[in-house]
Amino acid sequence: MAEQKKKGFFQRLFGGGDKPAPPPPPEHSVAEDLEADIVLDEVVEAAPLVLPPDQEVALEEAMHEAGMLVTPDAPPPDEQPPEALEPSPAAPESQPPISSEEILADEFIVEAVPEILPPDQELALVEAMHDAGLQVTPEAPPAPPEPPAPPEPPAAPEPSVEDELVADIILDDIVEAAPLVLPPDQEIALEEALHDEGRTIEGPPADTGSEPPAGPPEATPAYIEDVEEQQAPEPAPVLPVPTPVAPAEPPKKQNWLQRLASGLKRSSDQLTGSIAAVFTKKRLDQAMLDDLEDILIQSDFGVDMATDVTEALRRDRFDRDISSDEVRDVLATEIVKVLEPVARPLVIDSAAKPYVILMVGVNGTGKTTTIGKLASLYGAEGKKVMLAAGDTFRAAAIEQLQVWGDRTGAPVVKKPAGSDASGLAYEAVERAKAEGADILIIDTAGRLQNRDELMSELEKIIRVIKKVEPSAPHATLLTLDATTGQNALNQVEIFGKRAGVTGLVMTKLDGTARGGILVAIARKFALPVHFIGVGEGVDNLEAFAARDFAAAIARTAQ
Repeated sequence: MAEQKKKGFFQRLFGGGDKPAPPPPPEHSVAEDLEADIVLDEVVEAAPLVLPPDQEVALEEAMHEAGMLVTPDAPPPDEQPPEALEPSPAAPESQPPISSEEILADEFIVEAVPEILPPDQELALVEAMHDAGLQVTPEAPPAPPEPPAPPEPPAAPEPSVEDELVADIILDDIVEAAPLVLPPDQEIALEEALHDEGRTIEGPPADTGSEPPAGPPEATPAYIEDVEEQQAPEPAPVLPVPTPVAPAEPPKKQNWLQRLASGLKRSSDQLTGSIAAVFTKKRLDQAMLDDLEDILIQSDFGVDMATDVTEALRRDRFDRDISSDEVRDVLATEIVKVLEPVARPLVIDSAAKPYVILMVGVNGTGKTTTIGKLASLYGAEGKKVMLAAGDTFRAAAIEQLQVWGDRTGAPVVKKPAGSDASGLAYEAVERAKAEGADILIIDTAGRLQNRDELMSELEKIIRVIKKVEPSAPHATLLTLDATTGQNALNQVEIFGKRAGVTGLVMTKLDGTARGGILVAIARKFALPVHFIGVGEGVDNLEAFAARDFAAAIARTAQ
């Protein structure tokens, strides 16, 4: 029976079967109101969180209007006695009366419903309440009310004659107050329109001494001045006038003695420093003489020269106080004694035409450069000089001699590199005789003095020259590099025997020279020293002077 009651209640509550649509609801009796309140209270208490707040309020208002009070937060109503639940006699015949057991069973079923209804039951509840005239849609929020349509603007009234007159007066005032506001095209159009009406745009009144009427800010002089100041280009920055800087003075040209002292600086510093360390105003003894002898030998003066200096000091100053300045004076005196006999300039015999000078030496001693300097020196004396590029083994030597020839104005006799040097010397002597040259300077290839085949070739060149001019060469000059030291003694000895050297040219006295070797060569061979070179310049070749050389190397007053 409980199942039948349950089925009958849900069929009446949610609908079911094939029964026709329900008739309009009759007036509610007390029992029906009680039943609806109980069911609604149980549903609200069982699932208070199903409906959103706004929909719950709407549901409450709808049920209140229908005569059913919904108060979820209020306590449940007091239970009515069973006799109050009896059906009223006015109930329709199609709906049987509900007994107390049926109501209790229905209450038990509703209380057992969980707080959240399943989707199918919730849908059935929504349909049932829709049939009762109560719309519940938890998911869809209520539609917002449509905004009222904006009212239509009232139609503009037609302007009267008075309004048009006022507008014309205002327009005239605007034109007179700001004649510069309108662009030119608009101003012309306005003038034409006014002209058609018989009016014209008058210019500004003449200045009568009174202030003009105030106009817009764009027409005021102050505004125009501000705009012109903003648009004016910024003046160019004034650069400070640089103070004129005096040109640097060119370095003063050193005289011959200064250049010589500069070239012998290495030898002089080493020599004078060592002497000052030994001789400190003490009595001269044998130990000091031995130290001085070692210093001179280390400075490339040679054993003989060192012995001569120490013997001179022993003879005049032994066991007496002596300073380093006095020792350097004695050294300079002994150097002059050795070099002065060999300091002889090269004298050109004008009877010999051409005067043939043969330049010999080892590689890198400065033969070609010395030839160029001699050509410049004799050319400045008014002599006609010719050059011969006899160093055919080195193409650069031929080009270098050609440069010197162009610089000094001397013709150069040359052949391609690798040509026979003796044949070139033969042609050069013949050409110099034919052209009437005063001096012919022949260059030769640099060769080591210990290479016999090279020295034999040099002897061949000399023999060929003598075939053209038996007295030639009139001078055979050996160039010596002042930086070579003791090896220069061997060069003088061998070149003297094989080539018949008649004089010396000491080159490269440019600060790294070991000038003592020249004293040793002069002491041993007594060959004339014609020139010394102290640089690469064309004027850095001078005739040798013994006293200048001695003063420079010993650093004494001349």
